[in-house]
Amino acid sequence: MRDNVVLIGMMGCGKSTVGKLLAEALDFAFVDTDQYIEEALGRTIPDIFAKEGEAFFRDQELGAAEELALGKGQVIACGGGLPTRADSIASLKYSGTVIFLRRDPGEIYDNVSMGGRPLGQQGREAFLERYAGREPIYQAWADHVVEVQATPEETVQRILEVLK
Repeated sequence: MRDNVVLIGMMGCGKSTVGKLLAEALDFAFVDTDQYIEEALGRTIPDIFAKEGEAFFRDQELGAAEELALGKGQVIACGGGLPTRADSIASLKYSGTVIFLRRDPGEIYDNVSMGGRPLGQQGREAFLERYAGREPIYQAWADHVVEVQATPEETVQRILEVLK
């Protein structure tokens, strides 16, 4: 395992929940790129999207990824779209082991609140299409693919197994 563990996957797949538990298990710090950006700008992701748009947000993700890649001993939960820009994910890939948390997109859409998720607002079909476009990108960047289990704790155990 390299210096960090980087979790990627579609919004709502459990990166933040699993990431916090994984960080505890590894005695690492936990960082969520979306929260990192919100704290840096003093604004919420929906507000950033509404006022500046997606391109501005993706530029913020690039800066966050480059900064976080300099650290060690972190579990980094990436926003769902971060890996869609090679320049954003490349530095994190270099600094850590990338885990793609795979969860059925229909299950995500049907069971996770899309309220605070700007790119989850266009409906189920659009969400499934977005997932279909992103999954090959997640696969390409991942060192390991871990299927999301029935509980976050079980998912953490699977990740720990693949990191050994």
